[in-house]
Amino acid sequence: MVIRTRTAQALYFNSGERAIFGWLHAPQVAARPRIGLLICKPFGYEAICSHRSIRSFAEEAASIGIPSLRFDYLGTGDSSDIDADEDQLEVWTQDVMVAAKELRRLTGVDHVCVLGVRLGALLAMRAALRSNLVQSLVLIAPIISGRRYLAELRTTRLAASLMLTADHGRRDPKDDSMEVSGFTVSPATIEALKQTDLTDLDVAPAPDMLILDNSSFPIANEWSRRLAALGGRVDYQPLPGLVEMTMTAPQFATVPTQMIDATRRWLKQMDDTLEGQTSTVSGGVTGSMPAFLALPGKSQGPDAGPREHPLFLSPDNVLFGILTEPSKSEKRRRGVILLNAGADYHIGASRMYVGLARSWAASGYFVLRMDLAGLGDSGTRPGRQANNVFPPDAVEDIRVAIEFLVSRYGIRHLTLAGLCSGAYHALRAAVAALPVNLILLINPQNFFWKEGMTVNDLQEAELLRGPRLYRLQMRSLSAWKKLITGKVDVRYVLNIYLHRVFMHAETAARNVARYLRIPLPRDLGRELEQVGARGVNVVFAFARGEPGLDLLKIQGGNGLKRLGRRCRIHIIDDADHIFSRKSARAAMERIISAELFSKTR
Repeated sequence: MVIRTRTAQALYFNSGERAIFGWLHAPQVAARPRIGLLICKPFGYEAICSHRSIRSFAEEAASIGIPSLRFDYLGTGDSSDIDADEDQLEVWTQDVMVAAKELRRLTGVDHVCVLGVRLGALLAMRAALRSNLVQSLVLIAPIISGRRYLAELRTTRLAASLMLTADHGRRDPKDDSMEVSGFTVSPATIEALKQTDLTDLDVAPAPDMLILDNSSFPIANEWSRRLAALGGRVDYQPLPGLVEMTMTAPQFATVPTQMIDATRRWLKQMDDTLEGQTSTVSGGVTGSMPAFLALPGKSQGPDAGPREHPLFLSPDNVLFGILTEPSKSEKRRRGVILLNAGADYHIGASRMYVGLARSWAASGYFVLRMDLAGLGDSGTRPGRQANNVFPPDAVEDIRVAIEFLVSRYGIRHLTLAGLCSGAYHALRAAVAALPVNLILLINPQNFFWKEGMTVNDLQEAELLRGPRLYRLQMRSLSAWKKLITGKVDVRYVLNIYLHRVFMHAETAARNVARYLRIPLPRDLGRELEQVGARGVNVVFAFARGEPGLDLLKIQGGNGLKRLGRRCRIHIIDDADHIFSRKSARAAMERIISAELFSKTR
């Protein structure tokens, strides 16, 4: 099955009995390509942050006539799941080799260049050392020492635990895995990484290599010289952009233009050296690709259980999503649309949307994980900004998705769900009277947004979070030193407190106005009443301490009480904003699943 845009095809290809999801970016020119680019993403949260950049690398290569395949390793993204105890390093190395073979089969190229970012670079090298399918490498900030990488992951995990309660840093003594920003490294993978040290290689991974190091903290310079001494042709360039691509939240992440330009020039030079060579690989797609991803279910047979497939929601191929369908025996027509959390693409924070979709499909729901225009794998409309967390056309995008599900699958009961900004858009769609029955709102941080605002602007949630943090900091001697030495912006702090006082006064005034039935602008309480009056059930799920809960009480006022049974609020302990901790995420998923099932029986 191939889903096409103007420049790319979404597809599955087999890896044993499991399926890998990928995007093939084909050149617009009709000439036979000589070289193909395979892109290996980094691990976990870095992969979510760099999703837009990975797509840009692929599109840029295709623009100079080089077909590119980017893909999700098994157990990640939109690919099949794997067992929790498997050696991910070994599984993903095999995935790279399978993907390299698939790229050659799909395009007919002789020469496969593998581009890897961080852990993806390590996987690319492992595949190149094992297989003659890889002829050249582009390595971006490669992981050279597995032990050093594990130390980085542990530091990241520790930093996250310090932002929560003391309990958050504790682990189940029976669990030897490592959870980092919501993504798990299995015990087998940890042991494999401990044994990984590429400084002792006795052969170059590939004849030609481009190494793009992090200019602010280069670590691969000496290693690149060792590779050259082993006979490899190595082009080493320290360039900026790594942190902004892989370690910056997706809504703030930027595409590393200098790295992409360097890669483009190097690939073009490599392509030119192959000119005139005769291809030994037959071109074009041969054989068949799986039409969908089969999921485990109660029904027997490859086509009987739940399944998942990519699709576009409108003829212009702008809005992209992954639909998870229940078994064919399911007669009820109940649907859920999961909306982007921030600028995360359609797998959701910590890949939680994938787990929810597959679980809910097993219980009889059609679940669409969609990307709003300008986010993830959806296109950007002319005149609109890419990577905009609060796109002005979001409600219209949701309307298109609803109409698609109703017309194509006959959905009769529809739920909108989302985390953070996804919750905001679900609420705005319900306020706009789109035909929904239930909205599941997870950790919303604001309830009103004006076009022209940016995520850098002072948010109402900050007005509630700020005083709580300041009270804690008052116990710190270092905080007092900063205050005395003028390193604290006192005017900014006072501004937050004054705004908070104003918000509470406004709440009291709005409660009176609602009682007197006086309409006011930006009235969340009145909007929620109107949503409830149309028969829509509203469910909130908050991590304890989230400022969105206080904001809901302040802005919703007495309107929350008038909703009665149509509004339920749940609090989850020991959770952060994106539920990166496994136990907290499981608790949240149980709560919203129970609400979904109880409202749609």
